[in-house]
Amino acid sequence: MTWMAFFITFVVWFNHAPLLVAIQSTLGLDDQQIKTLLILNVALTIPARIVIGMLVDSFGPRNIYSLLLLITGAFCFFFSLSTSFEMLALARFLLGFAGAGFVIGIRMISEWFPARQLGLAEGIYKGLGNIGSAAAAISLPTLALVLGGDEGWRYATGITGVIAIIYAGIYYMSVRDTPAGSTYFKPNKSGGLAVTSKSDFIQYLLINIPMYGALSLLTWKVQLLGLISHTALIGINAVLIVLFLFQSKKIYNVNAEIFQKPVEKIHQYKFKQVTILSLAYAVTFGSELAVVSMLPLFFKNVFLVPVALAGVFGACFAAMDIMSCPSGGWISDKFGRKKSLIVLLFLASVGFFVMSRINADWPIEVAVITMMCSSFFLGSAAGCVFAVVPLIRRSLTGQIAGIVGAYGNIGAVIFLTVFSFVSTPAFFITIAASIFVAAVAAILLDEPKDKMFEVLPDGSVQMIEVH
Repeated sequence: MTWMAFFITFVVWFNHAPLLVAIQSTLGLDDQQIKTLLILNVALTIPARIVIGMLVDSFGPRNIYSLLLLITGAFCFFFSLSTSFEMLALARFLLGFAGAGFVIGIRMISEWFPARQLGLAEGIYKGLGNIGSAAAAISLPTLALVLGGDEGWRYATGITGVIAIIYAGIYYMSVRDTPAGSTYFKPNKSGGLAVTSKSDFIQYLLINIPMYGALSLLTWKVQLLGLISHTALIGINAVLIVLFLFQSKKIYNVNAEIFQKPVEKIHQYKFKQVTILSLAYAVTFGSELAVVSMLPLFFKNVFLVPVALAGVFGACFAAMDIMSCPSGGWISDKFGRKKSLIVLLFLASVGFFVMSRINADWPIEVAVITMMCSSFFLGSAAGCVFAVVPLIRRSLTGQIAGIVGAYGNIGAVIFLTVFSFVSTPAFFITIAASIFVAAVAAILLDEPKDKMFEVLPDGSVQMIEVH
């Protein structure tokens, strides 16, 4: 039920991508406006994953996933009924909210599966959900053509909204947050992630800076397109600074007690785990999003293949998620989470280094195999990341998943920006080097312990078996 919810959110999130030509033709948009829609589609996802992570920990996956599906379904109608670029832009910005659905399922799956199976379960959830974008690309153009010709994109995107709203009701009526008799652990305080030491508090503040930096970078890219003024750019950046300071104050309020007295050892966890996993997800899922967007053009230019065939080669990179994410989770369960993550990151780094050497002299079959092997290691490493996330602190899983998941989008923004300034080989080398740094950082990761402790609503402590 939960991977299907994730699948539908990805269909909704990317329902515009295969229909952009029709949308551009219907409303007379220029290329800059189309580029702006693509940028706006990922902008809200970064803060939304943080907010949704907090909400799911406090109110449960069943309520929040149902609500998210309901709201994003309504946003689909807004998009499909748009009659101007301004309406389209606002609707696309709001639909970035759908990308936050991923973190809800991470918490839900962690409640229903034991740790020895959790990597595989989370990998299946992630892999099958991610193909929602591919399903949208395959089905929506045909649906639009059948239903309405030039205006068919309105019906196609509207239908995805209907599906989301119907499934919101199905999901709410069909699932529970926990198995019968299990406790759903909630954070004691809301408004920010609870940390357990002063140094962790500083890390938490620092890890938030790139999130606002990515939003500032997106704003700068929109300004370069000439769609907002320099004055507006300065104003938006000023607002982002104010929001960061406000969030920092909220985080301090949640964690004020750690400055008064040390947290008991039984309640402690290390925030470095979150930092390392965020970096690992930024270089895995972030590079995946960036590479998927440029691979078709790469194959077309290097090997001079038809556009349709180049698109198929590009789609193969993303399609590997179906196998790689569950495989990464299974490898993590079988051979140890820390060791598996390090090895898979290293192999992904090697894969991208080899990809940087691809040129027209290579047999195209070898190039495709190299690309798919790199994708497999990349997706498997991303699966390993979310095999660890639920084992850091059960009651905070949604918030931790929100931070780590947001870094996937941050990585995509950074890599795509790099790609706009360098050659393709240099782009692949940059990704390879970034993944290698993450592999080295993963050496500092702590393997999850056999037991974790959680505080019940009445203040008592309960031990949870992890393995």
